[in-house]
Amino acid sequence: MKLRKDFLWGGATAANQFEGAWNVDGKGESVSDHCTNGSHTVPKRVTVNIEPDTLYPSHEAIDFYCHYEEDIALFAEMGFKCFRMSINWTRIFPTGMESEPNEAGLAFYDRVFDCCKKHGIEPLVTISHYEMPYALVEKCNGWEGREAIGYFETYCRVIFERYKDKVKYWLTFNEINAGTMPLGNVLSTSTVKGYSGPITQVPDSPQARYQALHHQFVASARVVKYAHEHYPQFLLGNMIAFCAVYPFTCHPDDVLEAQRQMRDTNWYCSDVQVKGEYPYYAKAFWEKNGIELKMEPGDLEVLKEGTVDFYTFSYYMTNCAGVGHEEAVSGNLTGGLKNPYLEASAWGWQIDPQGLRWSLNEIYERYHIPLMIVENGLGARDERSEDGKFHDSYRIDYLRRHIQQMKLAVEEDGVDLMGYTPWGCIDLVSASTGEMAKRYGFIYVNKFDDGTGDLSRERKDSFYWYKKVIATNGEDLD
Repeated sequence: MKLRKDFLWGGATAANQFEGAWNVDGKGESVSDHCTNGSHTVPKRVTVNIEPDTLYPSHEAIDFYCHYEEDIALFAEMGFKCFRMSINWTRIFPTGMESEPNEAGLAFYDRVFDCCKKHGIEPLVTISHYEMPYALVEKCNGWEGREAIGYFETYCRVIFERYKDKVKYWLTFNEINAGTMPLGNVLSTSTVKGYSGPITQVPDSPQARYQALHHQFVASARVVKYAHEHYPQFLLGNMIAFCAVYPFTCHPDDVLEAQRQMRDTNWYCSDVQVKGEYPYYAKAFWEKNGIELKMEPGDLEVLKEGTVDFYTFSYYMTNCAGVGHEEAVSGNLTGGLKNPYLEASAWGWQIDPQGLRWSLNEIYERYHIPLMIVENGLGARDERSEDGKFHDSYRIDYLRRHIQQMKLAVEEDGVDLMGYTPWGCIDLVSASTGEMAKRYGFIYVNKFDDGTGDLSRERKDSFYWYKKVIATNGEDLD
């Protein structure tokens, strides 16, 4: 077995992290537009009001809004078959509550999709990627308010009809399982009404978060069902931040703790979106955590009727879990115990290529639908060398090892894998810290943490390496 001949090689981005033009052509304010910059050591803040003389990275980001033709041409030069991007909800409905969409916003994405088509690139569109309209935070505390479902449905119906001939692959919510974590209050569920302060100190209510998550499940299922009924050419997927967890030791306590974390963090959400029902342990989890979900008649039925066609996920690292152990590490959304067998990135994220193969097998064994890796990559400080170029051999090594394990999962284990879109194919703003210094891209963007930079683009060594990987369908990884 080999990778599919039509394997979707590409790269991944998010509108709020690279688009910029935050208040241009009628765009409204999103939650991300209310988030300041931060760093690895100083958390970014969310503010009720946009503060003067404060840097909000999403406001300009890397200005894809004005550079999209140049950037997509660079993606095409690498040989991209697929470009994962998102639509800014507030570019289409500035407050989320308008009766008519913003034509200027719709026209922008027409231009982007047409440019992709010109270069033979298939768009993979995330409908909601960490950028809920801030007006809906004020109205209904984000997704905690059930009325958000209807606003989301209206938004989806507009973009489905507008782009029915330009977009085939859709993802409903980015990393929807962020809602199982306190950090998800800002990033995902937008349950931050009236709060100003560090994103790490948002008052947390599991009741509000899980109610919001239920509303996202219902909204996702409704639009998936609607798309299947009206646009049979569409394929709809979910998107999970896959937080792989190993037992720290073979002690049964550690094994059970790792199993619990896998269920609560990963399977809880994807069971709903793929199997169409809450997992068997959900009721016990709700009772233990004092959660009483308010459901309306028909909710459970629509979850069953609106299951996704394929499963996508982000993979950056693995964690260990156990009882009575101390040395912890940070990571993507979640942290865990330090694995003594792994090295770590400069941001403390443990590097585990074999964990990707393990994760692919665990997911496919559970669901038996096509999979796609839509985020994977190494955040690092890229420094210009004496010859004026960016020699990011460390990134090439990271990606090479992960692609090798990805191929083993397909070629030796039999996993059905559709594609691979590494995160931040062009440098962009970090979602968790709001900084530019943590770079992922094959393309360097002259933009810095203080907001300065001329936004010029330059190819890194990894650009040329990934071009070769795509051209050989993953056979040449040297």
